[in-house]
This record gives sequence, C-alpha cells and structure tokens, in this order.
Amino acid sequence: MKSLPAATVNPPIHLEFDDNRLLPSLFGEHDQHLVRIEQGLGVSLVSRGNRLAISGPAEAVAHARTALIALYQRLKRGLPVDMAEVDAAVRLVRAEEQAGEPGLFERMGPDGTAVRTQRRHITPRSPMQAAYLKALRDRDLVFGLGPAGTGKTYLAVAVAVAMLTKGSIDRIVLSRPAVEAGERLGFLPGDLREKVDPYLRPLYDALYDMMPADQVMRRLSNGEIEVAPLAFMRGRTLSNSFVILDEAQNTTPVQMKMFLTRLGEGSRMAVTGDLSQIDLPAGQRCGLADAVETLDNIEGVSIVRFTEADVVRHPLVGRVVRAYEAREREQRARAGNGPAPDGGDRDAPKR
Repeated sequence: MKSLPAATVNPPIHLEFDDNRLLPSLFGEHDQHLVRIEQGLGVSLVSRGNRLAISGPAEAVAHARTALIALYQRLKRGLPVDMAEVDAAVRLVRAEEQAGEPGLFERMGPDGTAVRTQRRHITPRSPMQAAYLKALRDRDLVFGLGPAGTGKTYLAVAVAVAMLTKGSIDRIVLSRPAVEAGERLGFLPGDLREKVDPYLRPLYDALYDMMPADQVMRRLSNGEIEVAPLAFMRGRTLSNSFVILDEAQNTTPVQMKMFLTRLGEGSRMAVTGDLSQIDLPAGQRCGLADAVETLDNIEGVSIVRFTEADVVRHPLVGRVVRAYEAREREQRARAGNGPAPDGGDRDAPKR
C-alpha cells in the first residue's frame, strides 16, 4: 500500500492496495466496513479498483488512513477483519486523538500487545484493554472492573491459555461464586462439576475459543485446567498457576480475603467483576469493592477500571450500559446520594 500524489488543490488522500484479493475482506460485503468507517470518523470513502479516496476534515482523513492501513496489514498477516475489528480500529484512532499520543494505535496493533493462542490472535480493542493485557502480563494480581462486554474475563483467559501453552505456568484454575444457587446447589443433578458448570459456562466458552476442544477436554481431565467453585478454594496454596476468579462482585469480604491468600509461588491471579451487578443479599458488603478499596496502591497489584466506552460487543450493548448508568445516576441524584466509588454501593448492593 502507498499514498499517491494528488493532482488538484485540496485533494482527497489516495491509498493504493497491492493485493486485490484482500480488498473484499477489507471493504466488507457491500462495502459495509467502509460505511462504518465513514460513519465513525466523518469522512467520505470512494473505491475504484484497488484505489481508495479519503476526503473530509484533515484530522479525520488522517485517522481513517491510519485505520485502513492497520486493517489491511492485519489481513496481510493472515488475520481476519470483521465488523468488530473495524469498530475497534475506529475506536482506537479516536482514542489516540483524545489521549494526544501519536502512534498509540500502531503500538497496540497485532505486533504490540497481541495475545496468540492456538485458535485466536487477540488484539486489544480499546486503550483500556491494552492496559489490562499489559497488567495481566506484568503484575501478579490484577483486578478487572467494569460493565459486561469489556473483555475482562475473555482477555484474562487468553493470557492464561497463552502462558499455559508456552509452559510458563503448570495449570489454569478457574473459579466463580455460585451465588444464584445458594444452599440449593446440592439439589441440582449430577456430580460437583456438573452442578457448578452452568455458573462457569462463560469461562468454558472462552477456553474453547482459545484452544481445540480435544485439548480443553484433555487438560481438564489431567488437571492442567481446573474448575473449582469458590467455596472449595479454602486451605489450598496455588503455585505455578494462573488463577481467575470471575463474577467476583458476588463474593463477601471473607471469601475474597480467603481467595486472594491462595496465591502461591510462580502464580498470577486475575479477579474480574462488575460492581453494578451485585447479586448478594441486600445489606451484605461486596468483597470485590472491599478488596479494591483495601489494596489500592499496593505494590504488585493492578486495578483496571473499564467503562461503557470499552464495551466491544454489539454496539447496542454499549448504549444499553450507558442508559442504565444514566438512570442510576439520576436516581441517586433524586435520593440525594452521590455515586459510590468504583460504580457500586458497597453497603447496599443493587439487586
């Protein structure tokens, strides 16, 4: 790909692509990828053969050019480009402008903070996701806080699988409180694993996204991947492991302290949760909020806070999250209460 010289005053910028076979994937079916870039960045894109003209405000044109080049380079590396990747490219170039950090997008590309697993090549889709991936690699204990769809659990599983595949750790331990089952867990059919499986399904889904199904089953059977309900973690020391606690907003302070103190030599721990979706009984203090308050600024601990701007699912998910947060802010304002730290009311969790 190369920029072509312009022949008129104030002309659009032109890009020329050297592999026509990649253009259908770059442009999308019925040029839907180009339409999304036009809508997201406020530019006009016109394609003729293997040439693409970009016109609009100078800054927006520069952002569109950066996004298109990055997406094209991704295709040249044999990586897929779908609407989610296009949205991510638009989000990242706009974040680069807001952060005032030239080159931020390039540093976060496929050769920057990417995670490579057997079935996926995962790149961050927001600056906060990039910060989260860096923390998961560099810190022994990482808290990922934020709304649904921000990749908190998915990225933690990706880093864990990559480390297990490389031999950096001996096993992955996945845990999640089964708050919804309460004392009725024993009435569910099957053995212990079958009883807790419904509550751990998001973790399984991420595992199957990262490695072949037969490997997942083999590693589950030989203990390299362990699924354990939170209640069964007491008394253990987890060494040379990557430990993930999902839905941590449904822990109590006692449970959270117990879990955090399981960390052994050569291990890392990721704790994820959404403080706006607490299912604990009314009046019960949230263990995740308590831990974040207690461990803030502790050496070796990283706390990453996602917002609705980091939602990478369907665009409607971001709008849903924003609508709920706006209503909650309005309700707190009417009640005369300010927003609770970290987005949740620690002493009166939402139901």
